[in-house]
This record gives sequence, structure tokens and C-alpha cells, in this order.
Amino acid sequence: MTTPLAVALQYDKSAVPVPRVVAKGRGATGEAILALAREHGVPIEENAPLAEALAQVELGDDIPDALYRAVAEVLVFILRASGRIG
Repeated sequence: MTTPLAVALQYDKSAVPVPRVVAKGRGATGEAILALAREHGVPIEENAPLAEALAQVELGDDIPDALYRAVAEVLVFILRASGRIG
């Protein structure tokens, strides 16, 4: 069994031009992040390689340029899951 890893991103294009890492953790912390997301109806995308890459980013930092495309795909998933785009 693998240790759960969760990374939370914040993106408000009117406030910051790039998504930021706002929470990350493994094990119990990762489970707590996932539980909070579920509790608040936040869509969850499972992408272990992307989560591992984002876990290397410091809290509060913008995502690196190399991850823009992968994160954009996650944002599209979230927008579709929330019904904001078709």
C-alpha cells in the first residue's frame, strides 16, 4: 500500500496569474487534505506523477513553468466536474 500524497492548488486568475501550491502532505496529512476537499465538494484528480512533482514546490510558491500543461489539464477536469464548462 502506498502512502497517500495530496497537493492542493489555489488559482484565482484575477488575483494571481499562476496556480499556487497551498497545501501538501503525505500519510495522515495527505488523508486530511483529501477529507477536507471531499467535505467541501472540491473535485479531486488522481495523478500520482503530477502530485509527486508538485510536492517538490514550496508552500505558497507558483507552480513551475514545466508543470503548466499538466496543471492546466487538471484545471479543465475541475471546471468540467463543477459544471463550469461543458
